[in-house]
Formats: sequence, structure tokens, C-alpha cells
Amino acid sequence: MRNLIICALVISAIASATAAWACTRCVYLGLDGTVVVGRSLDWEEDPGSEIWVFPRGLTRNGAAGPRSLEWTSRFGSVVVSFYGVAVLDGINEKGLVANTLYLVESDYGRPVPGRPVMSIGCWTQYVLDSFATVKEAVASLEKEPFTIIAPTLPNGAPAVGHMAISDPSGDSAILEYVRGKLVIHHGRQYQVMTNSPAFDEQLALDAYWREIGGLTMLPGTNRAADRFVRGTFYVKSLPQTADSKRAVAQMFSVIRGVSVPLGFTVPGKPNIASTVWRTAYDQKNLVLYFDSATSPSVFWLRIGDLALAPGSSVQRLPLADGQTYGGNAQAALRPAEPFAFLPAKAD
Repeated sequence: MRNLIICALVISAIASATAAWACTRCVYLGLDGTVVVGRSLDWEEDPGSEIWVFPRGLTRNGAAGPRSLEWTSRFGSVVVSFYGVAVLDGINEKGLVANTLYLVESDYGRPVPGRPVMSIGCWTQYVLDSFATVKEAVASLEKEPFTIIAPTLPNGAPAVGHMAISDPSGDSAILEYVRGKLVIHHGRQYQVMTNSPAFDEQLALDAYWREIGGLTMLPGTNRAADRFVRGTFYVKSLPQTADSKRAVAQMFSVIRGVSVPLGFTVPGKPNIASTVWRTAYDQKNLVLYFDSATSPSVFWLRIGDLALAPGSSVQRLPLADGQTYGGNAQAALRPAEPFAFLPAKAD
């Protein structure tokens, strides 16, 4: 027990020192196939996120030079952009959800001769374009068919992150690159992901708090390690329901409970940033819910209402200029040219 406590405290200290901005992802497993994923985006500034609808059949390029991976989207998707150069979040028409969160410890390794490369700005979109289930995604990605190149974001921060994926069966996987190799944690039990440290160490911290806290004590700071423990406790303690609306409401209550108040900062700790937006995905009914920290209402898009057949136009829901919506926002979608993914150069 003493060794576990020492290990957990050391990991927590490292997480506090190294985490770069903050996000949280949680999965709710309800009754009758009810599965809801929620995530928060905590960032030091507004990254100009917008909602995009991409149909099947789009030709894609990994945006990393002449050796870039090329593919055609198998599935249509609804996604959330980041600085207009990357996709951080989204759901495809099969109900697969991908959430990418910042992870400063990420190490994607060097390009391998003969292996295609891809800008990290494309990573989330590639998964949504290509796979129907977590099992299918893991079977393909564990072979490391490409090398990720992580250039600098428009705000000057390193573009580094890890990804959580889930599907309507409740299956989940956490994908992160550690010391140049892809590490995958695959199973329904992996319901929560935050930022630093790497996922193995997050699991150790959670085990520590379950041992000493249980129902009586939870860590309360905004650090990634503490949010991981709180998110895990709450999402596994929620009453199960088959009512999708209630399940979405419960998920938002958890994600708001681990969010950082708008405008909150800690002197000398730029790794703690305000929550800019939150999403929730009803994976059974294929609905994206979006909750902006600066908007008075939540809006949503239903995949079943959208034109995703090959040849359909790409559509954009404007948000970057402060637009707000309430309820079903489908009528506000506008045809648009797809944005260019964050360019990268393979050395």
C-alpha cells in the first residue's frame, strides 16, 4: 500500500508539471444499448471550432508531402474542427465516435522507409472515414500502417495528442504513441481518458484513489490526473437508464462537473485552461450534441437527417464568429469547400 501511495503521488506530481491544457472524455453505458460519449475541450484560447458534415466517397490525403497516405472515405461523418486545420472530435454514420485529447508525452517516432505518413491533423478524420467498429479500427491500426507527423499548431503549440474511440456496442479503445510506438488499451472498461500522464499511469492513479477514497473522498483539482479519477467515479456510479435524453443529460452533468470555468487561470500553470466547448454523442440514435461555453443553449445534429451519400456536398455549421443555435441545427448548415488539414513535412 505504501509503495502504491508513493507511486501515485509521484505520477500526480509529474502530471501536474507536464500536462498541456486539459480535456476529459467519458463513456456512459446504459440499458438496452444506450451508449453516450461526452468530452470537454479545455484550451488557452478559442480555437475557432466549427461543425462539418462530410459525405462518403471523399478522396483524402495525409497532408505530409509526397509520401502521404491516401484514402477514400468509406463512411460519412459529422465532426468538430480545430483552428480550421484539424478534426478533434466526431461521429460517423455507423456510430463510431473518435475523441482526440492533448497528450504532451506523445512520441510518434520517425518515418519508416516505405511506410506512408500522415499529419496528425488528419488522424481523427481517417479513423472516422475508415472504420465501423472499435474492433475493426484496432485490428487495422495496431499494424501501424502509417507514421504520424506532428507539426506546430497555428497558436505555436505542439500538435500532440492521444485518441479514444468507441462504438454503439460500448466497446472502447485508447490509442497513444509512447516512445515511438502505438500503445492500445482495448475494452469496454476503458470509459475515461484525460491528458497527462500516459494512460497506464492514469490507471495506476485511479487504482490508488479507489483504494484510499472509495465513496468518501475524491481529488478535486483541475489537473488531468484528478479529473480522470472523478470522471471514472461518476460515470461508473450513474444510474443506468434506457432513456436516451436522460442519458445525454447525465453525461453532460459529468462533463460539466470536470470542466474548468470560463476565464479561470492559475498563475504559473498554463496547463490549466478554461473549457471552451463540450460534446455528447448518443451512439444508439446517432446524434451529436454541442455545448459551447459561451452559448446559452445546446444544439444537435441527427446523422439520419443528413445527406451523406457519395456526391453530396460538404456542409459547415458556422461557429467561429460567435454564432449560436438551439435545438436541431440542421437548417443552419451551409455548403462549403473542405478545409485543408494541417500541413506537415516528413524529414
